[in-house]
Amino acid sequence: MAPSGVGVLGYSLRMSREKTIFTCTECGGTSPKWLGKCPSCNAWNTLEEGVSETAANSKNRLSQSAGAGYAGLAQATPVTPLSEIEATEVARSPTGIDELDRVLGGGVVEGGVILIGGDPGIGKSTLLLQALDGLQRRGLDTLYVTGEESGAQVAMRAKRLGIDASQVKLMAEIQLEKILATVQARQPTVAVIDSIQTLYSDQLSSAPGSVAQVRECAAHLTRMAKATGITVVLIGHVTKEGALAGPRVLEHMVDTVLYFEGDTHSSFRLVRAIKNRFGAVNEIGVFAMTERGLKGVANPSAIFLSQHSEPVPGSCVLVTLEGTRPLLVEIQALVDSGGPSPRRLSVGLERDRLAMLLAVLHRHAGVACLDQDVFVNAVGGVRISEPAADLAVLLAITSSLRGKALPQGFLAFGEVGLAGEVRPAPRGQERLKEAAKLGFRVALVPRANLPKKPIEGLQVHAIDRVDEAIEWLRREV
Repeated sequence: MAPSGVGVLGYSLRMSREKTIFTCTECGGTSPKWLGKCPSCNAWNTLEEGVSETAANSKNRLSQSAGAGYAGLAQATPVTPLSEIEATEVARSPTGIDELDRVLGGGVVEGGVILIGGDPGIGKSTLLLQALDGLQRRGLDTLYVTGEESGAQVAMRAKRLGIDASQVKLMAEIQLEKILATVQARQPTVAVIDSIQTLYSDQLSSAPGSVAQVRECAAHLTRMAKATGITVVLIGHVTKEGALAGPRVLEHMVDTVLYFEGDTHSSFRLVRAIKNRFGAVNEIGVFAMTERGLKGVANPSAIFLSQHSEPVPGSCVLVTLEGTRPLLVEIQALVDSGGPSPRRLSVGLERDRLAMLLAVLHRHAGVACLDQDVFVNAVGGVRISEPAADLAVLLAITSSLRGKALPQGFLAFGEVGLAGEVRPAPRGQERLKEAAKLGFRVALVPRANLPKKPIEGLQVHAIDRVDEAIEWLRREV
């Protein structure tokens, strides 16, 4: 229990001693008010709002430290050898949404802080309202704090999702101190804050959504989660570049960072884990937006494979890894005659890597695209960052340039180096087994990924260099 007079989790007393102060990000100098130019280093627009203890307390602490050293500032804290600390498995509470639980590592963790960001209207609030309803049905007390919508608007969404009879507790509030007091009084198991950019603290004079407000509100909510064991889920806005809005320290504070991806004009959505202290990173969950909310997709590879009645030039299937899950993705390429300044455009793949691969294709395989426009696309809106996509990209480009389709049921993967070598991809066996399950019959892979035992129904060809892959393509197609 908190000492008498301390207030909400000990925060009220501490916050009452604080005042607003502006700190320079360049030199660390401070100012009691905002200025366009730092009075210490004369740098422009470098002062950020924060909180500081009163001058009286600072003087008192300085006088104590002058006579007693650092011991006058605070009492020493006991330390424990790492070998004496017992490592225990964290308990998880499944949300009932399998794709979300996969990304989280099995469910929400007691005292964990989760940050989820995504474009407006992509489905963040819908997914978390469904997750809270699933947790509430499992007997866990939940709280949904909305700062962007009224209670009636949230009730309308719940009715549309078919969960209007849900017992999830709802609170429409944006003042941090009231939210902390309510959470302490109700002690829910999971609390969702929608969104962190709408909250404000009375201790700061800046508007909600400012860097100082976001940082302070997130810090207090994180301390509350760790002190009480309540799981806190923060919804965050994103910038037009797609990054989470606010200070980057926000991502360092929390335990898990999830990104909601996908085209708002498409019915499919991806939830990707960028950081997870309690599970694997780069895991993805695949959802389909329906009239009844977001539904998990059991076989996501079907989304990323176009249904061609006949093989078409410029198409090659890749087996990529997203966390622990192998996914089959179709890579499409279009090579067309360009002008004196040919364009290189890629969607879902790195543009700079595409330029590098075209240079390797020309130098080591004799396939020139110097006067050609080259467009590459990963079907389904998926973003591929691993280099194992290199070989599939080169084969799709060559297929489009020659106007000849790759064999039906064909796939390829492998990293291509600047010297023309084809390097192995991690967990090649799992990739090939996933392809065989989906009915693929021919695979072109690096020699190091050649399976020791034959995979039923799949014929695997091994190569060492790019020119071998292009030669195989010319011979077989």
